[in-house]
Amino acid sequence: NVIPDWLYSFLFFPPIKTKKGIPVAAPYGLRKIEAQLLIEGFDVLTVDPDHLGKYLDEAKVLGIHVMDPFGLGPASSTFAAILKKEPFLARHFRRLMDKPEIREAKKKGLKIVVGGPGVWQFKHREAFVKDYGIDCIIDGEAEKVIGKIMRAAIKGEELPQYYEVSVQETPSLEEIPNIMNPSINGLVEIGRGCCRGCKFCSVTLRPLRWYPVEKILREIDVNIKSGYDRTACIHAEDVMLYGSNNTIPNDEKLIELHEAVIKKCEGGFSWSHCSLATVTVKPKLFAKVAEIILQKQSWWGAEVGIETGSPELAKKIMPAKAHPFKPEEWPDVVRHGMGLMHDNKLVPACTLIVGVPEETEEDLIKTIELVEDLKHVRSLIVPLFFVPLGRLKNEQWFKETRMTKLHEELLIKCLKHDFYWIDDLIGLSFVEKWYAKPMRALYRIFVKIIEKKAKESGIY
Repeated sequence: NVIPDWLYSFLFFPPIKTKKGIPVAAPYGLRKIEAQLLIEGFDVLTVDPDHLGKYLDEAKVLGIHVMDPFGLGPASSTFAAILKKEPFLARHFRRLMDKPEIREAKKKGLKIVVGGPGVWQFKHREAFVKDYGIDCIIDGEAEKVIGKIMRAAIKGEELPQYYEVSVQETPSLEEIPNIMNPSINGLVEIGRGCCRGCKFCSVTLRPLRWYPVEKILREIDVNIKSGYDRTACIHAEDVMLYGSNNTIPNDEKLIELHEAVIKKCEGGFSWSHCSLATVTVKPKLFAKVAEIILQKQSWWGAEVGIETGSPELAKKIMPAKAHPFKPEEWPDVVRHGMGLMHDNKLVPACTLIVGVPEETEEDLIKTIELVEDLKHVRSLIVPLFFVPLGRLKNEQWFKETRMTKLHEELLIKCLKHDFYWIDDLIGLSFVEKWYAKPMRALYRIFVKIIEKKAKESGIY
């Protein structure tokens, strides 16, 4: 939020393509809920927020999908704290809830049900829930519970203010429906859950399940046959572990998946997340998978969690992050894995966690040294303030007021790393696109503005 609204919106969230207010594509999680409700016989439409007025008159329930509604997520809260600005996400969510058509429909009896990965934030904004008349907030995988909650809402029955989906209500593979309409960026799940058990993460609280290849291909088909997307982004907490029930990749399953997806996607595909340990433990398998992906593109990206360069801190908060290696080997796992990614044209967007409970000066020094070691690896490295989630949900938030000189040094080190690589990444992002020249110029202007603001703030 350090550049004009119009430029930020144009670069990062332009208007959604719609047909009579119905979006061509929507968030994947919302598409899953839409599919479940259609299967259960509900009259349901996914609608662009800018066109709600056309559809609210006869609606009984308004379901809202949230990712980061109050800007409390790690990325938003970090940049908001440093730049002293309200996050765009928080501002736009408030604007949505302030829409006159929603307030008017609410007076006529409309029920509001909220779900999505950002619902945990409502526990920190109880007054907002009351002021805006939010009737029910669903936290968790909702396929098995959404029907009963919607039926109760339509009948005017009392709804639980905050519904946490229990382990018993978590859907099995057979109970997860296929999406029926396109998902944004062609995203499709290949599995749910994670086996690593990091204390700061809520995903590890869910059971691990992998979709069969046939199910994955059917969802990719939904995006392709609609004409929306010729590519895909396959999603899991660690794509390299597809088909495995532990922390060792399953060669046969992983190669089978990639060979099937590359045949289906004319425009190629990417990953959502992967771990450094799985890349490092099977470098030949990773190279083989990269070879398959690079048949149709010159690079691909994924989000990768480094979190810390300290073996001691890794042992405390993420003891299985390095597995099958030991926590003490974590910095070497990171260096080796990042090198393999660079050599095989995977561009990682890496996260670090700043201000974790029990963090020491020595931990910060180790992390700074690790970032320095990665300066020749094509990547983005983003430090994020600790947000209490997962098994650390009762810990204290990390605030910028608690930053030490070492915290500042780490932030500056990451900023310099990212500015070094950003021009190269902008160039890669628009290879062979007809609009490459103007878009590269606009994104480079954005980077220059950020660089200027950073220098003015004394953090670069």
